[in-house]
Amino acid sequence: QVQLVESGGGLVQAGGSLRLSCQASVTSGSVFRINRGTWYRQVPGKQREMVAMITGGSTDYADFVKGRFTISRDNHKITVYLQMHSLSSEDTAVYSCNADVWTPVNGERNYWGQGTQVTVSS
Repeated sequence: QVQLVESGGGLVQAGGSLRLSCQASVTSGSVFRINRGTWYRQVPGKQREMVAMITGGSTDYADFVKGRFTISRDNHKITVYLQMHSLSSEDTAVYSCNADVWTPVNGERNYWGQGTQVTVSS
């Protein structure tokens, strides 16, 4: 069973920065790689929206985060990161990680993390 464990959320002042992490782990055996990692966010009452995606050597960003957020990966740590700068109150949301994870037992499957709250105070 693969789990995506997110961390790094919290409370930050407007203009500040946070780095979110999404690490894949398994209860037994080993995780070999994350093929595609995507960060989403959702505000209560609104639809979930894609924030950033990384696959292979390519990245894609929502227009509202371009120039402020950077998605990256550490293949050795099986982790996807989201570095966020110049945060504003509009970035307040629950951020969730979604990843296509390949393991030798199950091949590639899609998983969701539990979500981490990011709150930006103005």
